[in-house]
Amino acid sequence: MRTAKRVLLRGLLGVAAAGAVVATGCQTRLGGVPYPTPHYLQHYPTYFAPDPAFPLQRERDSMIDPTGEIRRGAATVPALGAPPEGVAPPTPR
Repeated sequence: MRTAKRVLLRGLLGVAAAGAVVATGCQTRLGGVPYPTPHYLQHYPTYFAPDPAFPLQRERDSMIDPTGEIRRGAATVPALGAPPEGVAPPTPR
């Protein structure tokens, strides 16, 4: 009678241990390749917004308009690289 109880107890412990392993959701290896658990499908994907082309907007604005004329409302501001008024552009050689 005691051996029947031991066999039954060991069988129940084995089933409980197998159920615990299956319920924990650890990775599965089949053929040497790790596969995720099916639980990863229950989570929403994480979205990261794309970075702007130039992330430092104030620094970019200060490079384009170092004197702040655009912010003060000046009508026209010469483009970067344009020679100041009264200076002739360089002649090609």
